[in-house]
Amino acid sequence: MKVTKAQVQENRARIVETASTLFRERGYDGVGVAELMTAAGFTHGGFYKHFRSKADLMAEAAASGISQRVADSDGVDLVDFVARYLSREHRDARGAGCTMAALGGDAARQSEDIKATFADGIERNLAAFQRGEPGDALDRARTLDTFARAVGALVLSRACPDDSPLADEILETCRRQILAELGLPKV
Repeated sequence: MKVTKAQVQENRARIVETASTLFRERGYDGVGVAELMTAAGFTHGGFYKHFRSKADLMAEAAASGISQRVADSDGVDLVDFVARYLSREHRDARGAGCTMAALGGDAARQSEDIKATFADGIERNLAAFQRGEPGDALDRARTLDTFARAVGALVLSRACPDDSPLADEILETCRRQILAELGLPKV
């Protein structure tokens, strides 16, 4: 049975979406191609009809996850973003959460293509936060500082056991400090 171009595109999108979730949950080395394809509902052999290598899929999945997060953040009030980003719900939802926090450490040990994907994602996140109302936009340095601190806080919180009081303390303390330094109301 011949597969249409539209179906090929849908299949590829499903593989990328599945990979994005699994990579955020387990890291790049924690998921093999065969397992990934099974999770997406396909056979292992079909992988190379869509991608040249796992590294190509890793870059595309990262770009997809980053794009989703940027779209979710675009136009969002900074107070709301910080409150949601530095929450236990976000921390515990690794597969649906921030690609930067989930895979930033892994990306540092990957190809230049993957690093470039992350660099582009950082730029896109910064741009999304600087699109607020006139007077609400932070300058680039403050925006970068805020974003880096939020990502770092999430990474540290996730590094602790889930039921650890320290994991929650990291999120609460960093959320409170970031908002206070930005002169925004505490949540």
